[in-house]
Amino acid sequence: MTAATIAPTRLRLGLAVLAVSAFGALSTPAAARGPDGIADVAEKVIDAVVNISTSQTVEAKGGGNAMPQLPPGSPFEEFFDDFFKNRKGPGGGSKGGDNGSGPPRKTNSLGSGFIIDTSGVVVTNNHVIADADEINVILNDGTKIKAELVGVDKKTDLAVLKFKPPRPLVAVKFGDSDKLRLGDWVVAIGNPFSLGGTVTAGIVSAKNRDISSGPYDSYIQTDASINRGNSGGPLFNLDGDVIGVNTLIISPSGGSIGIGFAVPSKTVAGVVDQLRQFGELRRGWLGVRIQSVTDEIAESLNIKPARGALVAGVDDKGPAKPAGIEPGDVIVKFDGKDVKDPKDLSRVVADTAVGKEADVVIIRKGEEQTKKVTLGRLQDPDKVQAAVKTDEPPPEKPVTQKALGLDLATLNKDLRSRYKIKDSVNGVVVTNVDASSDAAEKRLSAGDVIVEVAQEAVSSGADIQKRVDQLKKDGKKSVLLLVSNGEGELRFVALSVQ
Repeated sequence: MTAATIAPTRLRLGLAVLAVSAFGALSTPAAARGPDGIADVAEKVIDAVVNISTSQTVEAKGGGNAMPQLPPGSPFEEFFDDFFKNRKGPGGGSKGGDNGSGPPRKTNSLGSGFIIDTSGVVVTNNHVIADADEINVILNDGTKIKAELVGVDKKTDLAVLKFKPPRPLVAVKFGDSDKLRLGDWVVAIGNPFSLGGTVTAGIVSAKNRDISSGPYDSYIQTDASINRGNSGGPLFNLDGDVIGVNTLIISPSGGSIGIGFAVPSKTVAGVVDQLRQFGELRRGWLGVRIQSVTDEIAESLNIKPARGALVAGVDDKGPAKPAGIEPGDVIVKFDGKDVKDPKDLSRVVADTAVGKEADVVIIRKGEEQTKKVTLGRLQDPDKVQAAVKTDEPPPEKPVTQKALGLDLATLNKDLRSRYKIKDSVNGVVVTNVDASSDAAEKRLSAGDVIVEVAQEAVSSGADIQKRVDQLKKDGKKSVLLLVSNGEGELRFVALSVQ
């Protein structure tokens, strides 16, 4: 068949497909285009959604014709930007040549929030009001009232405000975000691009999303349109309950591409309660440094499947120490809740009341044990142990043993001084690493100290070689090392013995 005869055939097929598509579109039931309840939800809750206006005094960076301060993403931003740039001479100054600093000026920004108590309590994002000199709440009818800050939590990016109601208010309540299912319809209401109360709808695209923006990430992902200015606004279910606080988007352009994130109401409700009660967050503290359980580490510890949070270090003054939790333990359950990874443990510990006694299920040498811990209060940021390469050492001296791609030496006074190793650190020091070895890939470096091999203390290179040989005979594929840096900070590293 020639090209001349193919074209008409393709055209007829294309028209047929088009006809079928058009017929299908005409016959699609209304329910397939979205639920009918969205309008009812919007009408019910719209008066509880507010705009948040803030102002901040900043130093002027140039004189002459100052460009008006417009909310980010305003439809007029591009127009004024072009207009004022055209009036400036070389170097960005005005045509009059006045590039000196002017007097301090005020900048304004807008975000969203929602009323949770008719006494005038509002929830929003911390980044909406951060560093503001003045905060105002703008009701749906345009009424503007000055608000005061009750408290903020930077780790979840939440803030609580309070204002005096000029008239009776409409408030909304929190729903149960744990009951959300993938595909459930949700409604976002906020102040995108400073346009005022705007309603958009979409579905729950994902749950428990960790995007590495903080220690307690567990976002609801939605394709409901969320844009700049929506921050701090509510995400509703079809019952009109708040199931999330719209916080951020992923977008190369600054506009919605259907990937938005909301802090789940389960997290928000707990944070808001504490901010209203104490003006701050009082999170539980276990007093351990933790790291992920990789497949190699799990194999070394006889844990199947890989799960939990591996304890890399225990704070001498923390609650875990007197409870008997030790480095090398793997925490798989805390206070009745399964721990799949370090993030799970961080979240559940933080959400547990200070002073509560909780059961902690650990795996130690392949066996489960239960420890009772009375939680303390978190004062400093959580520290999840990460392997960090030390500074390059001075030229090395002859070593006593080679194993696992490492040059190893027994610790002495000279080596402690050379690698700045504290007297409290004991084990076998690494003096060189084979660049092509598994140890190099795992970021072991000269100056690291191997404290334990397969959960047994070592004091010489011969001890390490003996343990490795035994593991090979036992058919093990990897060996678990407890490694310390010069300051005594511990981490676990699994190396191949093949």
